[in-house]
Amino acid sequence: MGMPKDKLYITLGLPRASVQRKASQDKRLSPDASSRVLGMKRLIGQVQSIVEESGNLKGFDAAAWVATWLDQEAEVLGGQKPSKFMDTPEGQLLVSQLIARTQSGAYS
Repeated sequence: MGMPKDKLYITLGLPRASVQRKASQDKRLSPDASSRVLGMKRLIGQVQSIVEESGNLKGFDAAAWVATWLDQEAEVLGGQKPSKFMDTPEGQLLVSQLIARTQSGAYS
């Protein structure tokens, strides 16, 4: 995904051992954990769509870009990293809105 698994688990607030155990037993994640993972996938898809709309897709890796961007402090978030908000649906929505505002030029 462009982000080490351990970092992904931390970013999404998921216990590594639980995720790995469920994966090895071919079991599903809890609805809450699944929602967090799907939220990350939606965010990557959002960035991918933005880049596709710009027409400049060659060599772009949306997942890697998101992984890097989430770790950069954002002034609009009071100097916090967007990754700090990825462990709740509300936080993921905030991060998604931030990306949308950046695309529209309404970044503040």
